[in-house]
Amino acid sequence: MSSPVLSLSRVVRTYRQGGRDLRVLNGLELQLHAGEMVGLLGPSGSGKSTLLQIAGLLDTPTDGEVMLVGEAMGRADEPTRTRMRNRTIGFVYQFHHLLPEFSALENVMMPQMIGGRGQGDAAKMAELLLADLGLGDRLGHRPAALSGGEQQRVAIARALANNPALLLADEPTGNLDPQTAEHVFSVLVRCAREKNVAMLVATHNMELAARMDRVVKLENGILV
Repeated sequence: MSSPVLSLSRVVRTYRQGGRDLRVLNGLELQLHAGEMVGLLGPSGSGKSTLLQIAGLLDTPTDGEVMLVGEAMGRADEPTRTRMRNRTIGFVYQFHHLLPEFSALENVMMPQMIGGRGQGDAAKMAELLLADLGLGDRLGHRPAALSGGEQQRVAIARALANNPALLLADEPTGNLDPQTAEHVFSVLVRCAREKNVAMLVATHNMELAARMDRVVKLENGILV
């Protein structure tokens, strides 16, 4: 098997709270390979969001190592982490966080232009991605004019705009009706398979989780 896209080794995350240390992650281990979809389960407060933030280089572990596409990132400086995030990671959240004053096309162009791609090339890529997700006739619509499922598909297109090796999704279908959730999930599956993206998907939806390649559960700060 090829080297993992993401490898978390002995990851510990401790927060200072009320004069004492609160250990959220306790020597956690995880590997994700290209094209693999892994479901992440765990009750509220178990540390799923902390895990996703560390995997996504938005937070640093108290101890342990984060390897992303073969590079050690656990102690990397912030400029290095920022470059790696933009080049390697896509994020999809339960609430899409689209920029309301921009169109669907512009929302998907934005991360590409931040990454250095020219406006014309960014627009072409955004149009291709949105069309592939069934939104070719909604390019000029702002988020308020889109349904919840359409907004989430725009968010997926934005997450894929820089051809990430890793996609992290935090309850991506949590605020959608069952039919729309099914459609959005099928889009994620297709992206993993066709684009060979490694995906870690936090969800409370057991039916969706059961259809992923693997399911891990966060208990007492470790994955089981």
